[in-house]
Amino acid sequence: MAKRVLIVDDDPIQRRILEESVKRLGFESRTAQGGEQALSILEGPELGSISIVLLDLVMPGIDGMAVLDRVGTKPGMPPIIVQTAQGSIESAISAMRAGAVDFIMKPASPERLDVSIKSALKIEALQGEITRIKKKVEGTLTFNDLVMRGDTMSRVIALGRRAAASNIPVLIEGESGVGKELIARAIQGESERQSKPFVVVNCGAIPENLVESILFGHEKGAFTGAVDKRIGKFQEADGGTLFLDEVGELPLDAQVKLLRALQEGEIDPVGSKKPVKVNFRLISATNRDMIQQVKDGKFREDLYYRLNVFPIWVPPLRDRMDDVAELARHFVARFSAEEGKRVTGITEDALRLLTTYSWPGNVRQLENTVFRAVVLSDGHELTVSEFPQIATHVDGFKAQVPAAPGNVNRIPEIKGPVVLGAEGIVPQTMAMPSNGSRSSIGIPAVNEAGDIRSLEEMEADMIRLALGRYRGHMTEVAKRLNIGRSTLYRKMRDYGLEERAVEPI
Repeated sequence: MAKRVLIVDDDPIQRRILEESVKRLGFESRTAQGGEQALSILEGPELGSISIVLLDLVMPGIDGMAVLDRVGTKPGMPPIIVQTAQGSIESAISAMRAGAVDFIMKPASPERLDVSIKSALKIEALQGEITRIKKKVEGTLTFNDLVMRGDTMSRVIALGRRAAASNIPVLIEGESGVGKELIARAIQGESERQSKPFVVVNCGAIPENLVESILFGHEKGAFTGAVDKRIGKFQEADGGTLFLDEVGELPLDAQVKLLRALQEGEIDPVGSKKPVKVNFRLISATNRDMIQQVKDGKFREDLYYRLNVFPIWVPPLRDRMDDVAELARHFVARFSAEEGKRVTGITEDALRLLTTYSWPGNVRQLENTVFRAVVLSDGHELTVSEFPQIATHVDGFKAQVPAAPGNVNRIPEIKGPVVLGAEGIVPQTMAMPSNGSRSSIGIPAVNEAGDIRSLEEMEADMIRLALGRYRGHMTEVAKRLNIGRSTLYRKMRDYGLEERAVEPI
């Protein structure tokens, strides 16, 4: 689903122009004739459908500054771009201080509008990610912070909020990679235990002989190697939430003690002479068929019914394809920032590819796929070519996979006069040893007249050498020369390396 832009302008002609521009940029539009109507939208139920706001500053009645003062810094508000035909530095500064993310002059060109909108959306995505990370650490993550926009997840969110209103044990079921832990964190974040400890235990990753010690703790000297007293996960979660991931992997001996902890609210540390009272909220998760586990005798039936008081089923990603595009954009913004790349979005063809694939690995697979695409991308948008492994599984799509690098001694087609040396491609301007041997390759410091060569000449030779050695692969050339790609292109233009025809060897 395309993102929706709210256009706020009292001039009907300007509204129409902006509507057409926004439509051509691939966004939906919603218009407001003035500040009063804009506030009713931004403070009403339509807020969730608005991704960005184009706000005119000069309007009769409630003007743009009044709208900014009222909603500009409110949590959950979409980014606001202000525009005016009577701009000044003072008004721009005032608008930015009031919460605007950008300031453009009217009439804005489609190119300027496109850059402003995409930059604002990228900033919003990064700010959202920072907020999520902060809330995750603080234990205040809520369902509003999760990237779940499809109707399929509305029932999950409704059940999660009901569970958060009580202390009832919750069992979250779903395939691996659907985001069960995030659901658990959101339940805690909207409960009275928010900001309290959220302790995660992966039951499938604990050695069987250490399960009791890790979960319930042990006293000093309780067994060989117990040189100190250890606090178990139940005590760490005292006052907060204990999340048992893959609870179906617990051995039967630990299941008995877990049942007692749930029923009595107390645990027995290994080697302890008396039980310890604990106050915790238990949320469990599993990707297994727990009923079958019970039938096979691998899980206690009484414990299953104790855990399964409030079940929540999280559907796989293939059943909520409405979330794929939003999740993909979220991951692009996140990994682009982490990797220092200038990837700002995904092409429509690539989005169609991603929303057609079945995603057996769910959200985790989508996350890793976008991560790989961002790392490999050299452009500003991810295309189908950045998803070759996905394109091979979807009919109607074909990724152009670049050929694997060949032997560096092969003659590449690069610009600039070159000759073939014993160790690869060598610029023609480089002098060879007087004995005719080419076993030693370097850039001469003096010319044929015996004068010192300029740094520019030597730098140009170095770039030619790197272009030959790495077969014109600009990313690798820039990396080896320890300069940015933009700097490399600029220097090639300055030295005329782009304009020279390829000369036969």
